[in-house]
Formats: sequence, C-alpha cells, structure tokens
Amino acid sequence: MDWQFLFETFVSLISAIPLTLELAATSIALGAVLALGLALCRLSGILVLEWFARAYVFVFRGTPLLVQIFLIYYGLGQFPEVRHSFLWPFLREPYWCAVLALTMNTAAYAGEIIRGGLLSVPFGQIEAARACGMPGLMQFRRIILPLAIRQALPGYSNEMIAMVKATSLASIITLMEVTGVAAKIISQSYRAIEVFIVAGAIYLTINFLLTRLVHLAEYWLSPHLRQPVPYHPAAASVSPLEGNAR
Repeated sequence: MDWQFLFETFVSLISAIPLTLELAATSIALGAVLALGLALCRLSGILVLEWFARAYVFVFRGTPLLVQIFLIYYGLGQFPEVRHSFLWPFLREPYWCAVLALTMNTAAYAGEIIRGGLLSVPFGQIEAARACGMPGLMQFRRIILPLAIRQALPGYSNEMIAMVKATSLASIITLMEVTGVAAKIISQSYRAIEVFIVAGAIYLTINFLLTRLVHLAEYWLSPHLRQPVPYHPAAASVSPLEGNAR
C-alpha cells in the first residue's frame, strides 16, 4: 500500500467535498419542500391532485436516477421551447441539471415517507387542538407537522444518506465532485483501488456525521424518550437555607 499516494489522493479529493455537500444539501432541502407538497396532495382528497402525486411518485421511483439525469441534461435541450425560455440559463448548466434531477428524485421517495408520518399522527392530538380553538393552519404548524417529522425522521434519514451517495452520479455530466475527481485521478494514475478506497472513506465519514446529526435531531424532537434525572432523597431533603449556608 502506497501511503504517500493515498495521502496525495486524499488531499486532491478534499477539494471536491464542498461541491458534494452543496449538491446534497440543496437537493435535500428543495426535495423536502416538494415532498411535503406531494404528501399533502396525496392526502388532500382532491382527485386531480391525488392522481398527479401518484403518477409523479410512480415515474420517479420506477426509473433509475441515472436515466433521469441524462434526460434532464441532454434531453431538455432538444426542445426549442426550452432553449428559448427563461429557464435555459439554468438548464444548460450541469450543476442545476444535477440539482433538478436529484431534487425530483428524492421528492418522490421523501413524499411517501412524509405521508406516512402525517398519517401516523394520533387523531386525538388533532381533536385536542380543535377543542382548544386552534385554526387549521395552526393545527398543522404546531401539532401535526412536528409530530409527523418526528415519526418520519428515521426513515427520512435513510433517504438523506442515499442522496449523499447519489451525488456521485453528477460526475457523468462533468461535475467534479468527489467521484468526478476520483475518476480523473484514476485516468491519470491507473490506480483505481487506492483512489476508490479513499473516495469511499470520504463518503463514509460524511454519512457518519449525517447520522449523528439526525440522532441529535431525534433526541431534540423526542423529550419523552429522554432518560429522567435521577431522584436523590438526601439532596431533596436539604432546605434552600441549609444549601446556602453550606
């Protein structure tokens, strides 16, 4: 094992980590907003919106992400209407095409996760909010959505990890993220094993930190699951005046 080469590869790949994180964070954030809209469409009871959401989920979950990236990056430019529209300055850039493909793909999966979280909210909580006189929007913002997020977060964390790994596909449309830089190093050195070991270690570290952040969010959103503070009768028997005297 050539440790000097591994170190040089690691230094080279570090420069591509910001682009990988930017792709993942942008697609996850935009995808969460779109996924919430899809989940609400599924639960709206309006037939047109419900079937639109069903069709969207069916198409984007049933086709490979690689095909979606190719269709957006290479396919949309084939239409004159797209090339002469206000969207063309964005759609001709590989970065925004990758963000669009990743966002639309993760929204299809996350929409079903969020829908399951919304359906898991106990109806008694909603009835209690109505009994307190909360309007519908306040019920959703203060009762339904926080409980749904807490229920959906474990499953949604898997989707976030999948999105971090899916950013590697952006290298096929010339984006030099971690995998793109790794492929360039391999083409120059012909040492695929060492390069991909370093690249895999970088993805593993990113996803480890992401899981830790998700666990902290679960802990913050689940106060009822935290360990209670131990009760010490001896400490409780000390009066405030005695404590101050000591």
